[in-house]
Amino acid sequence: MGVKKLWQIVSDFVFSNTNKDFLVFLFFLGLSGIFWLSLTLNETYEREFSIPVSVVDIPKNAVLTSDEVDTIKMTIRDKGIVLVAYQYGDYLNRLRIPFKNYTRNNGSGSVPASELQKLVYQNLVSSSKITACKPDKLEFFYNYGTHKKVPVRWSGRVIPEELYFISRVDYSPDSVTVYASDEKLDSINIIYTETLNYANFRDTLSITCHLAKLKGVKVVPDRVKINFYTDVLTEENIEGVPIQGINLPEGKVLRTFPAKVTVSFVTGVSVFRNLRPEDFTIVADYNEIKRHPSEKCRITLKNVPPGISRARLDVTLVDYLIENEP
Repeated sequence: MGVKKLWQIVSDFVFSNTNKDFLVFLFFLGLSGIFWLSLTLNETYEREFSIPVSVVDIPKNAVLTSDEVDTIKMTIRDKGIVLVAYQYGDYLNRLRIPFKNYTRNNGSGSVPASELQKLVYQNLVSSSKITACKPDKLEFFYNYGTHKKVPVRWSGRVIPEELYFISRVDYSPDSVTVYASDEKLDSINIIYTETLNYANFRDTLSITCHLAKLKGVKVVPDRVKINFYTDVLTEENIEGVPIQGINLPEGKVLRTFPAKVTVSFVTGVSVFRNLRPEDFTIVADYNEIKRHPSEKCRITLKNVPPGISRARLDVTLVDYLIENEP
């Protein structure tokens, strides 16, 4: 089909009587839309803008311990066309706060709302007016390299499926460097993660999460990888755990009958495979025997290995003899 013939078909379709009316309708619809838009953009409105703020010109020996970039919210009043320019232009891309202009000698800095508005006004046209500013002031914190290393621990709700439990938790890294004032460093011994919420898993759960934010504290790195290892719960017992006498006078020895007992407990299958009787500590206390003389003495479970829960003895009272060492 030739170009001329194709053009003729299109022209006949577009400029037919029916389509002419439609084109006229579209023309006036577009014209009215432009007229409405121009009137709308010429009206005065208020709009809230989120403006990133960063502290600049920080000395090389100083460390900013608060967030490097914060955000303020400014409500600006002007004509719609101006507000659209602010929204999509680069007028309000970033507000830069000179470090030395607003710092104090106590390791902090503060910029009041009036100063923030002055800095923003430098980027606005003369007809614009700021009607609100949040927050009332912007604070930042710094020090000169004071830091210490602290361990990481998870926080929140991490619950595997029924009949499973968390047998081990690995962190990478397992400790982080904390920068803060001397007073805050003294009070920080652990850094917790953000609140976690995971449930109904049976295989190893691997997650990367941020650490909880503390005001005036910088943590490096600010995120960690955590592996939660699971195991199947099982109720077991281990026989032949020896009873030890404690707090005996010199030259005395305690003999119990039986000399060894059984411990019952709940643990994971993999933990149980590696358990030995020597991993548990069962004691009979001579001081308690003296305070409560009887034909039988009480024994208690003093220590259990990691990964053991609900540990209990099959007996708690045993016969005994106190003899002189041979």
